[in-house]
Amino acid sequence: MSTTLTLIHAISSHIELHYQDRPLFRYVYVPGTVARESPRPYFHPLFTLAGNMVTIFRPHDHPWHHGLAMTCAQLSGQNFWGGPTYVRGRGYVPLENNGRIVHQDWETLSSDHGGLRMIERLTWITAAGETWLTERRGIAVSIIEPEGGYWVLDLAFALTNVAGRRLEFGSPTTEGRPMAGYGGLFWRGPRSFTGGTILAGGGLEGPAVMGQAAPWLAFIGRHDGSGDTSTIVFADHPTNPRYPTKWFVRTEPYACASCSFMFDEVLPLEPGDRLDLRYRVIVADGGWPLERIEEQIHARPADWGGLQ
Repeated sequence: MSTTLTLIHAISSHIELHYQDRPLFRYVYVPGTVARESPRPYFHPLFTLAGNMVTIFRPHDHPWHHGLAMTCAQLSGQNFWGGPTYVRGRGYVPLENNGRIVHQDWETLSSDHGGLRMIERLTWITAAGETWLTERRGIAVSIIEPEGGYWVLDLAFALTNVAGRRLEFGSPTTEGRPMAGYGGLFWRGPRSFTGGTILAGGGLEGPAVMGQAAPWLAFIGRHDGSGDTSTIVFADHPTNPRYPTKWFVRTEPYACASCSFMFDEVLPLEPGDRLDLRYRVIVADGGWPLERIEEQIHARPADWGGLQ
């Protein structure tokens, strides 16, 4: 890793990472979004090395979609996703149940010749003000390949149940809506990615990937303005629960993808227990073929997200 990384910290707001003169991302850890959108930290904008943006923030159709973020649409009756809640037999209903994920402090924050490593402490707080989960989140960037036209974002989430009772991670599908199993790490792509290409491990491709299990998923889209093509790849770590994960993914009417470990089956978390999740996100210039995706996902495997 070159020493040309620059970390810019706007205290109590956000962190930006630049490589040479190129912005890679902004991580907003104290969001200014309204309670209705279930405020939570998010990555936006997220850029390729060529400078193309691969996220969107607060699209008019779903203003609670915030770039790339950890979420949960159904957590024992609470909504950490934003917007209305899907209720069995009633459809989407606006409820007073929008929780929030709140930054508490930074345990580690460093950028040097070894790359970027950040460890954050957060709490998941219900609409009624109860803390249900404490979280330790790892964010790391240790792979930047300008010649290959890509960089890698590694993420780790350690969620501990402090609610004093069993919690259940679910989705609209576990509540009765078919093929709506979204939750967990969620990405909303730019408008121009609508109609893009979906690839996944095991030879899966296209909209048929929805609800299928695969160790990784890639979305290839084109950008307005530059006309460039970019690829964003999401890899599920083999130690994650229910590996390989099921995917919530759409190319119409908009581009999105979610690592949905709770797609169609509730995942329980007992009091005091911890849920560990790790993901690798590859942000690449160009349209990557299947072979290159497979090659790069586990290149230089590391402790994804930097949590011990």
